[in-house]
Amino acid sequence: MNPKPILFRPWALGLMITLLQIVAALIIAPEGPLSFRYDTLIQHDSYWFANIVDRGYETTVPPISHKMMEVSNVAFFPAYPAIAAILHYGARLSIYNALLVTAQAAAWAFWSYFFLFCERWNISPLSQFFGALAILAHPTAFFLIAGYSESLFMMGLFGFMFWSTAEGKGARALAVLHGFLMSATRIVGIPCAGYPVVQSVFQNRWRGLLDVRSWIRRYGPAVLVMVGATLGAGVFFFYCLLRWGRWDIYMLTQQSGWAIIPDYVAVFKPSSYRWLIPALNNPTEASQMTMTLGGILLLGLMLCELLSIVRRKFAWTTRVGFYFCAAVIYYISVSGVASVEMESMLRYEFCVHALIVLAILHFLHQLPAPRLWVRASGMAAMALLSAAGLSVQGWYVWNFTRGNWVA
Repeated sequence: MNPKPILFRPWALGLMITLLQIVAALIIAPEGPLSFRYDTLIQHDSYWFANIVDRGYETTVPPISHKMMEVSNVAFFPAYPAIAAILHYGARLSIYNALLVTAQAAAWAFWSYFFLFCERWNISPLSQFFGALAILAHPTAFFLIAGYSESLFMMGLFGFMFWSTAEGKGARALAVLHGFLMSATRIVGIPCAGYPVVQSVFQNRWRGLLDVRSWIRRYGPAVLVMVGATLGAGVFFFYCLLRWGRWDIYMLTQQSGWAIIPDYVAVFKPSSYRWLIPALNNPTEASQMTMTLGGILLLGLMLCELLSIVRRKFAWTTRVGFYFCAAVIYYISVSGVASVEMESMLRYEFCVHALIVLAILHFLHQLPAPRLWVRASGMAAMALLSAAGLSVQGWYVWNFTRGNWVA
């Protein structure tokens, strides 16, 4: 692998897009000094993270039956506030600035890993541009640079996937480090840790599964990376057990304060899917429609992949892990928010969207070059869809920076 693009080009592109997102958000933010505009990226869940940075975790056992961060704040995983706390107490940044710098540095790394995957697969610069645009135009892409944990989770996930499939002495250690961060940021990171095992199983095909004596050699390294990646969540659960005598205090807080009661069959219920065009000022309806569109897109892509597998035309095993993680995140997110009318699904689906875009880029790269009019039509359609997505995102940023609920 050429070290030059690894060290410069992807990271430069990632920084450029991150700065572009920040500048766009500051322009849309309410009028005032630059520091005031910057602080408007701290809203809603950001205050909970700030409370954890300031006070540490505190809760009653059992947690109280409503949202009150001064009493029970163990409703978020620790990686994001922990890193922000290091910046706050170590670098003397304000809590808000520490949260934003942490999120925006992670956003830079996430975009860099996106371009690193493109470099690994030799994706053309034009396809990279439209792929990045497709992610950037998602209505909730601005959460990458807001005081939320989205960017840290996605950096951990993409870095984990990148290094767990890379060669080199330090690749597995870097994969475990990113996986640890991933599972310490969000609970959905735990099943995503199965990515290297899924990749190993499909790359070795049925012969590898039938040859039991070779399991340790074939799957042992992937299993070790998976276990290491789950330790982020494991350490958090162990901490909860030692301090409060309940390893599941996070789940209890979610259930008591947020009314999150997982429904693990919600994905299979027709009543969960909504088909009405959402109103711009109704983010809950947008989340419900996003859940429907996300499910259709995942199902459609899997059918296309199945067709390519049957025809044996394209190398598909590289994409299996991406679909696995996308399906897991979609399923767990839907199961969690089904009890609250799919609230916030618009934001949770953003990670699924990014994974799907990357998988599509890899799939399209294997296709023969289409005719000029097909390429021109595709680029025109992408431009129109992206313009619509960026317009909606601008509306959401306007509302978010003024304290309104978005997702």
